[in-house]
Amino acid sequence: MSAALGAYRLLTRALLPLARVYLRRRARRQPAYLEHWDERFEQNAPPLPQGGIWLHAVSVGETRAAVPLVEALGRRFDTLPLVMTQMTPTGRETALQLFAGRATVSYLPYDTAANAAHFVERLAPRFGVLMETELWPNLIHACHERRVPLFLANARLSEKSARGYARIRPLIAPALAALTGIAAQSEADAERLRALGALRVEVLGNTKFDCSPPDGVEAQVSALRALAGPRPVVVLASTREGEEALLLDALPEDFPALVVLVPRHPQRFDAVATLLAERGIAFQRRSDMVPVAASTRVWLGDSMGELFGWYSLADAAFVGGSLLPLGGQNLIEPATVGCPVLIGPSTFNFAAASQAAFAAGAARQVGDAAAVWSGLGALLADAGRRHDMGQAGLAFAGEHRGASQRIVDWIAGHLEGQLIRQDI
Repeated sequence: MSAALGAYRLLTRALLPLARVYLRRRARRQPAYLEHWDERFEQNAPPLPQGGIWLHAVSVGETRAAVPLVEALGRRFDTLPLVMTQMTPTGRETALQLFAGRATVSYLPYDTAANAAHFVERLAPRFGVLMETELWPNLIHACHERRVPLFLANARLSEKSARGYARIRPLIAPALAALTGIAAQSEADAERLRALGALRVEVLGNTKFDCSPPDGVEAQVSALRALAGPRPVVVLASTREGEEALLLDALPEDFPALVVLVPRHPQRFDAVATLLAERGIAFQRRSDMVPVAASTRVWLGDSMGELFGWYSLADAAFVGGSLLPLGGQNLIEPATVGCPVLIGPSTFNFAAASQAAFAAGAARQVGDAAAVWSGLGALLADAGRRHDMGQAGLAFAGEHRGASQRIVDWIAGHLEGQLIRQDI
């Protein structure tokens, strides 16, 4: 064990009591943080099916990105049970909704040496898959020590994150080197991971391109259109704290469409409703389930599981998390249904996908909130341009599909000789 890992173990053990304080504070705004503590602290946690596939996706976006990967894993390893872990209540709830009847869902315990060792022994998986950038040194060490194959899939690492990890390279490099393999989204991600000490890295693409609208989305869109009425619709999707105020303050009085505002985090629905009320903007809430009045300017999308429906309904969309330096949210989803996309200046979470979308003509980048409205207005006034961007989005999304199956084939190749084929 390295000195860096030893120091990390002492630190995480010392800080563990503060995790309870953190959870109580978060619970003031999101009471679900008080639930399932036994799982987070690996104390009297419920049993988990052993000997199967374990997949960890920290929150909502990573869990949704895992859907096509889970489907591909199920086709290849159809006799193995699946356990999915998350770190956030919204991620856990999303997993319960998306994988009901297919997976056992649990929180991942906090990364102390004792928690990690007990969790891996309790689960005893055939192999594990960490989604995107979930690097927990004690957990990785516990798997390596017990010869549990552990993969980092759909891996991404922004320049900003790479600089942060570089400061703790003595801790992170051995963890990366201990992974059985890393499937990076892009060559740039792979290069940054290798620079930090990763040894077995392949570029296999982004599973988010494999995500498709859920069954029943056509009926969902019909229901939304019936409530929305005949007006054009634009969607401000996955907006983050601070962005809604900027967008609402810049909203033109004569904007010629119904604005659907969908905050990224459900716990902020009420806060965004307050912002609308404070500005005197006529709005309704989707959760009220009533037709939108002609005088309503903003329809607050305070519902869950309807984002593909909103994108399919929209004439154009802005994807949030990109006005402020937050790295952006998923621009692939609107492209998948042929919705023209605008994105703000911050895209480091989706750097490769954003550049590819710009090059394909599927998305445009705008500099500030005022430019969001002018850009959306220009698209509303130009049906030909909307059509061209929508078609470019469909082509862009289709061109990059297939990462999930490539990742499963790659995992199976690593496991050859470790798993008995007749058992998988």
